[in-house]
Amino acid sequence: MQRHLMVKTIVIVATILLCIYGIIGIPTSKAELEANLQHKIRLGLDLKGGSHLVLQVQVQDAVRTIADRTMEQLKTEAGKEGVTIAATDRNNPDTIEQADSIQINVHGVPTQQSSQFRTLVADHFSQWIVNPVNATDYKLTLKPTELLDIKRRAIEQSIQTISNRVNGLGLTEPVVQQRGRADADYEILVQLPGVDDPARVQEIIGEAAQLEIVEVKEGPFPTQEAALQQKGGILPLNTRLVPWTQPQGAQWFLVSRSAVVTGEDLRNAKASQDELRKWEADFTLSQDAAGRFESFTGSHINDRLAVILDNQVRSVATIQSKISDSGRISNLSSQQEASDLALVMNSGSLPASIVYEERRVVGPSLGADSIRQGLIAGTAGLLAVVIVMLIYYKKSGLNAILALVLNTVILMAALSYFNATLTLPGIAGVILTIGMAVDSNVLIFERIREELRAGKAVVAAVDAGFAKAWWTIVDTHVTTIVSCLFLFLFGTGPVKGFAVTLVIGLFANVFTAVWVSKTIFDFELSGKPVTALSI
Repeated sequence: MQRHLMVKTIVIVATILLCIYGIIGIPTSKAELEANLQHKIRLGLDLKGGSHLVLQVQVQDAVRTIADRTMEQLKTEAGKEGVTIAATDRNNPDTIEQADSIQINVHGVPTQQSSQFRTLVADHFSQWIVNPVNATDYKLTLKPTELLDIKRRAIEQSIQTISNRVNGLGLTEPVVQQRGRADADYEILVQLPGVDDPARVQEIIGEAAQLEIVEVKEGPFPTQEAALQQKGGILPLNTRLVPWTQPQGAQWFLVSRSAVVTGEDLRNAKASQDELRKWEADFTLSQDAAGRFESFTGSHINDRLAVILDNQVRSVATIQSKISDSGRISNLSSQQEASDLALVMNSGSLPASIVYEERRVVGPSLGADSIRQGLIAGTAGLLAVVIVMLIYYKKSGLNAILALVLNTVILMAALSYFNATLTLPGIAGVILTIGMAVDSNVLIFERIREELRAGKAVVAAVDAGFAKAWWTIVDTHVTTIVSCLFLFLFGTGPVKGFAVTLVIGLFANVFTAVWVSKTIFDFELSGKPVTALSI
């Protein structure tokens, strides 16, 4: 008995020490203690303040990109199969509602190659539906299931890209998740607790970083109107005008609509300085993109390439020789711009542009009020529980109070070890956990009192009381945990925070109310005859 009690005591002491270390670490000064507390107990946006953003992904951009890529692949595959295509173009859906109307127009397919063309599309572009317009022209439209998949992937990739960018800034516990209806709203919720420079973060989040390296057809032109006038008001097929903004004014280049390589082909990017100590962003390409880039540059010696970022020319260079797997964006204004650009490029390109639907800055004063009121509520509830337990259960009430305090310590330590964020709903979960813990102790104590009234000895009554209350405690805790599971699966961020905090508190309560409380009783009753129990 004594050996068993010693083992349980060692486990409890070790748990307490591990929890204290998880909350405060090993501080050597008051300042370090406060710093450790602030670092290990992470506060959410509603407590710490920060930025609240709602972004809408313009999924029509992703659909247009797929169409452009398909046109280039179609011409390539047609050349391999010996199918003649005079020209291709597409319509230009410019709103989310118009995204489903995307179509590719194929012109000039000889009548005798009609069957061969249909087979080509069926074999290599099965996600598109072919409809004849006349004897030589066809219209390709995306299948509805493919449209839904493209838009879904655009949302998922946007969330992942924004998460990468925000995490790259070293922000504490940012929230990036989908909001609203997945098939209609295309919105992303971004919460950034404790942001020191929200303007810079919003700029980096909003940067689409759609990097393209394209062939320059003509230019520069002094104005967009001059370029159009030279072309008779109509641009050649599969070309576009892109500006290059410089201190002395903007210039315009006529470039290919299709990129040689894009941001999706990037493998790595970093900030560096050139021979003149000017800042630039160096990047390397994936193996597949490097092969395409080398083939293109090898066959276009003395032609020009433009590096385009978000539809703005960043640099133009003449191809002197084959270029394999690397490149650079030069003439950047500062180390900060180079570092931010490298961060954005490393995090990946957004598949579509984004529009800010909502921007709010939550002040820390609101969080301070919430923390203060939450502490007041928790302290008042705890004091009320302590008073009632001491009056009603006398000396045994101390047992419940010790278990209750340890329960709270374990809960806070678990939040620290799991890198969880404490929010206002989380504080509500802590307070509810206090109620559940008290309920478990009351259940055990009442069972013990029933056994004592039945005439059992003190030790036997304590053992029977814990044994009979055990399955009732398990039943109530399991049903609550199942409810929390559904809250976590289907709830929003604040609801999930409440569910996580409550579940951790329930597991801690099983340990403290049963294991720790029983150990305290055993320690008090061991080694001496006891004829009465203060309960």
